[in-house]
Amino acid sequence: MTVSLEEIRQRLRRFAESEAAGVSPLYEHLAARAAEDDAVAGLLTSAQPGFGHPTLLLAAVHRALQAEPFHELVNYYPSMGGTYGLDAGTWPLFRTFVVERSEKIRALIAAHTTQTNEVRRAALLYPAVALAAKQAKAPVGLLEVGCSAGLLLDLDRYAYRYQTEQAGQVVAGPTKTALGLHCALELAPGAALPVIPKKLPLAAKVGLDRDPVDLGDEDAAAWLEACIWADQPERQRLFSTAAAMQHKNPPELVKGDAVADLAAAAGRIPADVPLVVITSSVLSYLPDSDRAAFVEALRALAATRPLWWVSNEGYAAALSFVLPGRDELVTAESETALGVLGLTSWADGRPEAVALARTSPHGERLLWLA
Repeated sequence: MTVSLEEIRQRLRRFAESEAAGVSPLYEHLAARAAEDDAVAGLLTSAQPGFGHPTLLLAAVHRALQAEPFHELVNYYPSMGGTYGLDAGTWPLFRTFVVERSEKIRALIAAHTTQTNEVRRAALLYPAVALAAKQAKAPVGLLEVGCSAGLLLDLDRYAYRYQTEQAGQVVAGPTKTALGLHCALELAPGAALPVIPKKLPLAAKVGLDRDPVDLGDEDAAAWLEACIWADQPERQRLFSTAAAMQHKNPPELVKGDAVADLAAAAGRIPADVPLVVITSSVLSYLPDSDRAAFVEALRALAATRPLWWVSNEGYAAALSFVLPGRDELVTAESETALGVLGLTSWADGRPEAVALARTSPHGERLLWLA
């Protein structure tokens, strides 16, 4: 179903006021002004059902600009070497660029979805996957649903430095690796510092996505780069480094539906290997009926083999489908872009879900709750 222009305008305002605010000055500025400009906001009406989000519009413009690296607008895009800060010329130049290329940008929006592989989210998932592996008492198989290019499947190959007030810097992951991630780790009142092992034993890796990305395809890789926010070049660097690492040892990626093809994808991991399913900012793209069906598919799969679900999802999705009844998690913070890191297993068909942490959207921070 096509999203109305008014709903798109509201989404742009919410994005500017919450998700981008204080994080991405450029995207906060552009989204706020696009919300008041029908010629720009209206381009999102061509998005595929469920994907009409502000980040898609901004990614499409970013991709169009990549094709014109000498355009004056590049000066405002650090991802492309720009050094200008926001000024009175930013929005007028952006708007002119977009309107003059409206058909090209509309076509990009219609043909693509946002598939950002935010590598820093591996730092959020690592302690939870390690906890599942500890409970399994064996190397686990990793199945990422909504994997895009599958960069999070390499979370065992990255190095981590968790900065804590209680224990200083906690180090995990291999000592010799091209990619290191930093994450602030804070404790909620009464919470204990999690045990984060230095090594994470994985027996197999499989990714499932409606349209998995082959990073060997230059155009597909360029689209993923365009999905990274333009004024955060550090994220761009991490993506490029992780992509280069994956090129040497790519995981198996499967094209399919999160619900209908879940069991088949899981079947690619030997049945005697404990299974850890991970999702990261995936449920928000599924309609409510599919979210419920996905949780049911996990329950059915858990009846056939040892299974844990590590979920890093936004509050609305987490509280409705991962951790129902956990009203104590709803705080003033939940109105921001923070999410919930959950660990779910099943006993006799009944879910046992634990809220492990509150998480920042791009992997910068964990507030440990358990």
